[in-house]
Amino acid sequence: MISGFTHLWNPVGYPDVFFDEGIYMRRAINFLDTGNPQEDYLYDHPYFGQIAIASILKITNYPGSHPSLEPESLQSLYMSPRIFMGLLAILDTLLIYKIVQIKYGRNPAFISSMLFAVIPFTWILKRILLDSILLPLVLGSIFLALYFTKAKKNTRWIIFSGILLGLAVFTKIPAFTMVFVVAWIVYTKRKKFSDVLLLLIPFLLIPLLWPANAIYLGQFDLWQKDILWQSQRSNDIWGILESFFVVDPLMFIIGFSGIFLAVLRRDKFLLLWFIPFVIFLSSFGYKQYFHWIILIPVLCIAAGLLLESLCNFRLTKKILYPVIISAILSFGFVSTTLLIINDISINQFDALSYVLKNYNDDVTVLASPVYSWILYDIFNRENVPKDYSSILFYPITTEKTVVIEDAHYRIDLKRGPQLQATLDKSKIIKTFQGTVSNFDSNFYPYTSIQDNFEASEIKIREGAGIH
Repeated sequence: MISGFTHLWNPVGYPDVFFDEGIYMRRAINFLDTGNPQEDYLYDHPYFGQIAIASILKITNYPGSHPSLEPESLQSLYMSPRIFMGLLAILDTLLIYKIVQIKYGRNPAFISSMLFAVIPFTWILKRILLDSILLPLVLGSIFLALYFTKAKKNTRWIIFSGILLGLAVFTKIPAFTMVFVVAWIVYTKRKKFSDVLLLLIPFLLIPLLWPANAIYLGQFDLWQKDILWQSQRSNDIWGILESFFVVDPLMFIIGFSGIFLAVLRRDKFLLLWFIPFVIFLSSFGYKQYFHWIILIPVLCIAAGLLLESLCNFRLTKKILYPVIISAILSFGFVSTTLLIINDISINQFDALSYVLKNYNDDVTVLASPVYSWILYDIFNRENVPKDYSSILFYPITTEKTVVIEDAHYRIDLKRGPQLQATLDKSKIIKTFQGTVSNFDSNFYPYTSIQDNFEASEIKIREGAGIH
């Protein structure tokens, strides 16, 4: 019930709608329209994410009635997929409980799952992100592997575990690091490499559908080039560590303290879950704060075991145990509630509404994917590139350009001079401040607002085209 509240209350209002969410919505719509999970020529991630989102859109007869031009109606276009993400987070909570119950017992299971349900960092799971989609697949794979250790010579659970893990990798490649902990669980049951082989067959075959489709489309060279490009993009892991600490300092402290305790105890289960992913994350790829999603469960489990250990001292067990646990969970729940009751994303749809009401197909609209797929796929507007970065590669063909200049646009100015040139040739027509500025993002728990910057000041600009 608590997980349902934290993950389903105000699903679109908080958090704001992030750049990548628009990308995955656009790809899901493209899959529904074409039946091809590959959109154009960019091979950045495998296909299961857009397939899963598209399936939900199909089942719910999305978008139902055609939305109006009002902000609230436009905001509702993200409702179904955001509710889907919330339901996945509830499933995550249940799976964490069952995993810890099998591995460590009922009390740690309760503490770990409740931490996952109430910590402020958990609002990230409401976003339409590949990391949120793959998380229940990873947890399900771990659960089935543990269930196999309790079953009587029933190897079908190994195969099902491998299928789920393969689908997780088919969602996003870094999920492959979870094979170490799952394979270890499977092997320790009977010490048979044949059991591990049963796990690896679906784990390896399912993700191969991605390069296989590239070969079918005659684009394998593009697939290779983009894989290399993805691996070479890199930034410092300390930045996302700092972001985690700023958003949720309590979970950061007790979670990493729990990992330290796991090192002292040589807890292979927790360490094989945590260490391979951190090594991979540190070594390859561009890192963002939501990449911690796959590690939130293991940090909650480690924190739960730490709290259980601290509370089991003879002097504290009877008196302070319920007080300590209740205090931490209450603090997390109140902190999260103070965040999710706010509708901060409406500012984004106020801006989109203004553009829809005041401009027609005679102008080119440069906007982030948060808005562009709605303009193009829902309202059938012409001259709407997939996102504003298209002007780095293609000229604008209309005489007039409208720019939805949000915080993400301003961050991306360094990507190419055309983005700044577009602003220089334009004038501000309308500014939307939003409610984000009403919060002090240096004051906890509103430090999370620092990761909700796309709902901050949005400027509508009008200017000449770039030829």
